[in-house]
Amino acid sequence: MDRKSSPKNPSPMVTTIPITKVRIHLGALVKRVHVNKEYVIIEKDGIPMAGLMDIDEFEDYLEIQDPKVRAIIARGREEYLAGKSRPAEELLRELQDGRGAKATRRQKP
Repeated sequence: MDRKSSPKNPSPMVTTIPITKVRIHLGALVKRVHVNKEYVIIEKDGIPMAGLMDIDEFEDYLEIQDPKVRAIIARGREEYLAGKSRPAEELLRELQDGRGAKATRRQKP
């Protein structure tokens, strides 16, 4: 079963392919996954056995498995929920104007 992305469905395309076809077209599938950020589910005898995804996304997935990274994400989420955040546009404007925290520290005598 294939699921394609569309303007209504912004999620990436997921394609299910039998392992026999994967063996024949592996190079093209790897290129497609990398260039188009698609996912491929590999089936053997109609049973999903493995998945193929772009290496950048796979590395992100592995990084999120690290307990230290999870703790940083949780702390950031708590700060956001507590109202300790500001719009990104405001931060970018300050950085562009040279009023960022690092620039301020350098200007002190």
